[in-house]
Amino acid sequence: MNSSSKPTLIWDTSYDALSPTQRLNYFSERQHIHFFPVLDREMTEKAFVDDVLDNRFNFNGEVFLLTDPIDWLCNPSPDIEWHILLHKFYYAPGLGKAWVETQDRRYLEKWVELITSWMEQTPIDFIAPDVTGRRIQNWIYSWYYFVASNRTERIDPQFHDRFLDSIQKQVNYLCTHLAPARNHRTIALYSIFLASIVFPETTDAKHWQDFSLREIYQNVLQDLLPDGVQCELSTDYHHLVLKNYLAIRLLAKLNQITIQPEFDERLNRALDFAMFAHKPDGEVPSFSDGDVRSFEDCLLQGASLYQREDLLFVGTRGRQGIAPSQRNAGFDVSGYYILRSGWGQENTSYQDERYLMIDCGPLGEGNHGHFDALSFEAAAFGHSLIVDPARYTYHEAKEVNWRVKFRSTESHNTVLVDGKNQTRYLAGLKRYKIKGPQPVTQLHAFQTQRRVDYFHGSTQSFEYDALHHRQIAFIQGAYWIIVDSLYSASWHEYEQLFHLSTHAFQSVQTIQDENCCQVITPNLVIATPANQNHQLIVETGYVSKRYGEKKEAPVLRFRKRAKNTRFVSVLYPFKDGNPDIYVSIVEMNAGNHFEVNCLVYQKSGLGFADSCQFPKPELVTGENFSWDRKRIHSGDWI
Repeated sequence: MNSSSKPTLIWDTSYDALSPTQRLNYFSERQHIHFFPVLDREMTEKAFVDDVLDNRFNFNGEVFLLTDPIDWLCNPSPDIEWHILLHKFYYAPGLGKAWVETQDRRYLEKWVELITSWMEQTPIDFIAPDVTGRRIQNWIYSWYYFVASNRTERIDPQFHDRFLDSIQKQVNYLCTHLAPARNHRTIALYSIFLASIVFPETTDAKHWQDFSLREIYQNVLQDLLPDGVQCELSTDYHHLVLKNYLAIRLLAKLNQITIQPEFDERLNRALDFAMFAHKPDGEVPSFSDGDVRSFEDCLLQGASLYQREDLLFVGTRGRQGIAPSQRNAGFDVSGYYILRSGWGQENTSYQDERYLMIDCGPLGEGNHGHFDALSFEAAAFGHSLIVDPARYTYHEAKEVNWRVKFRSTESHNTVLVDGKNQTRYLAGLKRYKIKGPQPVTQLHAFQTQRRVDYFHGSTQSFEYDALHHRQIAFIQGAYWIIVDSLYSASWHEYEQLFHLSTHAFQSVQTIQDENCCQVITPNLVIATPANQNHQLIVETGYVSKRYGEKKEAPVLRFRKRAKNTRFVSVLYPFKDGNPDIYVSIVEMNAGNHFEVNCLVYQKSGLGFADSCQFPKPELVTGENFSWDRKRIHSGDWI
């Protein structure tokens, strides 16, 4: 049954007695209900909605001119995600916003036309319940502009009744078809709660509100882990879910609905993760599935809701508020760890601070995890330097299966063993499936000191016998030493991988001599010891900041064949004028440490020598990292 069937009795008695015109006037004039639209930035821009006026839709880089009226059941794209976006109606609030700003009736008429044709053609259960949830939200947000905030020009009352009847049917459908867990369930529960707030006059509103609040309280404790990170362990999905919880909390506050304190406690932890995850340039890296984008609006909403000056500080990139009390943060349940040089409070601007985030946790629930144990992102001086290539697509029916490629271990900044994924991932009937256990990943040390920070984690895959330890020393908030140690009873081909950002494309220079190997890219020098006996390969890969779009970017492979071995790489970011860097490693047969020496010469000829004593990772009974520095002049070597 489609959603245009005869309207049912949806109103409490006093409102049912009104005519359609009286009901429309009532909703346009009432003042006691408080809600707000949440706009998708891209799909509500005027240029985007102007294309919608002509039935031209651009989703995920694919543009199609659709028939008039639209055939809602036909997908012009081979990618189901395109059809999903069409049915989620993110552009509908954009039509409303454009109408309020211009009073051009074309936007109102297109809104009525699109919703009318959708109701006439489309079954309530078309595609999936999570699509229904997003559509309910966007229909209500657009209704905010065309009806709730409209005091001058009325839409057709009969259409308005059909519109509200369809929303009721969709919400009731959603109540009985909730996803069992994760982001789809959260989206649906917010949609039901939103409808209960906006339409308390309907016969089902009390049930919607009681049901959604009861399920929201249970869901938030399952959806957000005790450390605050969303259980799918995707940084992008974390923030998309966070947006829904923030909207729930603000709606409750505006309409004087009491919320349990456990909800606020867990939501504040989720905001903590969001705050630390933001890079100095204001974007969030995409670990596992998702896009690369900013969620500073979430931080500002959280700052307003909870009067938190630290969220205001990060949400405004240091222009307002008070800086967080700590530089670094660890989220032990999810396995995310962030090392940061500061918050722009002293002689360094906010955007010039150094930042590194590493994944030392499980795959995450659901099917959004990438095979990226011990992978990291690094940024400095307003640029992302070492990046996660992100997801690019969910679509697998192409000559190159880009979904599989972007999800692979090879597409991350970790160590690749024999070209294999860390988790078995094989073709199924329709798409690739995880077919084996995920690796065992463990944190051994995460230490913050005044002049040096230290991280040590390990991962053991079930796809090979090699054990991978990664140690990171963050020296004086200026640069990182990455040490990867591999242990195995058999021979393997190991590749230490670094995926560079797009701004390094065709800008990679290599220098190799008897002392050191240097790779010089914009704003970053990567230096390795000459005696590591590795092969350096520079090749072209891809980075995707948005679904459906990929751009060329350099990939560095440091390759060697061994049983037991170590890779040592110094990552030294710079703002103006790259320094000369020399690295040596001294393996000590006796004792519990090995030594990494790093010489950094500035263009002035002055420099310093750092001597770092790393604990041997195979001896993890105690972590005692030490470091010493002395000043040197050009030509000195230790």
